[in-house]
Amino acid sequence: MEDRAAGAAALKRLRLNRGLSLSGLARALISVAEDLHQPPLPAVASVQRTVARWESGRPTMPDERYQLLLAHLYARTASGSLQLGQGSDFAEYLQALGLLGESEYRTAELRTQVLRAATDGSGSMLALLAPGIQARLTAALADPAQVDEETVAGLSSVVADVNAQVGSLPMVRLQLLLAPAAEAARQLLAGPLPEPLAPGLRQVAVAAATLGGRLAFETRDDAAARALYEEATREAALLGSPWRTAAVHMSHALVTLYSTQSIEAARRLVDAAVRAARTGESTLMRARAHALQAEIAARAGHERQVQAALGLAWYDIEADHTGDPAPTSFSPGHLRGFEGVCELYVGDAGRAHDRFARSAAALSAPREQVQRAIVTTDQALARIRLGEPQSAADLLHECVGAASSTGGRVPALRLRQARRELRPWRREDWVADLDDHLMDVLGT
Repeated sequence: MEDRAAGAAALKRLRLNRGLSLSGLARALISVAEDLHQPPLPAVASVQRTVARWESGRPTMPDERYQLLLAHLYARTASGSLQLGQGSDFAEYLQALGLLGESEYRTAELRTQVLRAATDGSGSMLALLAPGIQARLTAALADPAQVDEETVAGLSSVVADVNAQVGSLPMVRLQLLLAPAAEAARQLLAGPLPEPLAPGLRQVAVAAATLGGRLAFETRDDAAARALYEEATREAALLGSPWRTAAVHMSHALVTLYSTQSIEAARRLVDAAVRAARTGESTLMRARAHALQAEIAARAGHERQVQAALGLAWYDIEADHTGDPAPTSFSPGHLRGFEGVCELYVGDAGRAHDRFARSAAALSAPREQVQRAIVTTDQALARIRLGEPQSAADLLHECVGAASSTGGRVPALRLRQARRELRPWRREDWVADLDDHLMDVLGT
């Protein structure tokens, strides 16, 4: 009950900080609904009573329609600029909903909807910066000696926020959101930066370039992806942080595998990632490196190497991860997906299917939807090899929507591979239905 009271107080504080009376907020929400081409709200008096209930001694939760309208209202400053970063009215509004009992999934969904609207129109691409950071950043770009810790933290939060939206927003929109922060970090590192701030800013640059490389690959700009990974590798080497270098190599390896189909080129990058991870501080990153090493070995048909690498991955994933610098980088659910791929290439299709099913069930967070689509497509591939092609096609229908909503290139490539394996049944109606779905959604 204390949390709900705090949530109601936060909503009231947001309203008063905007200089709005109850009726003023009601009129503002009616105006937002009109701007968004939503069905009209009731009369001002009716909306005012609804607003009052949110702030009462026994507060009610705004319903989904009002949640969205409030999100768009508080995403804009009084001057009309978009501001979504830490310390903004928008961030405080999402916290208030959480206190009132709204789920993290729903608040994340609201954030995604507002970001989607921002990248649809003329919203500021620096909207993810905290209030006040934009002015500091402008001054720092003119004179890098003026960079301070808040500016670095602000740029870091932008990169982290964009990364968190992978799987929720199309890749091309994420590029729009990332580009200003990435370019700012690049320009600041090239200037006379205060030495104590250099490592933190370089970490931002490494994260931005690595994510940028992945997004460039996803949008089929392989030349830009290569250049960004080379930049990330150079900056990571200057940091002297092996686990970050390992992360760059692993992302680069996957992009290389799918863009060039060269197992050998990918293997060289994965081996470099393993060497770096072994001397790094993150056991989770080391587990991920060994898992990827196992997949590359499986694709090359080297079964003994697969088992050795998977054993090392499980050893690391089951270790104590207290204080790991990359706590969300890898999980047992991810590892089961790698095990499934290995079984698919050098093992048993039945075991592969079961591991894929367990992995897909564990990958439920919005950030994991691209990986979940990949795993589910591989699960369908296992069904084909088990002699269950129609059941596999049913599963592939689920994957088509996920591949379309994220714009992910790898899920689309995996879908094409699975469809090729359905050629013996190409005259069946259920294959024609799948082809229609692929054509309607992916144009392929």
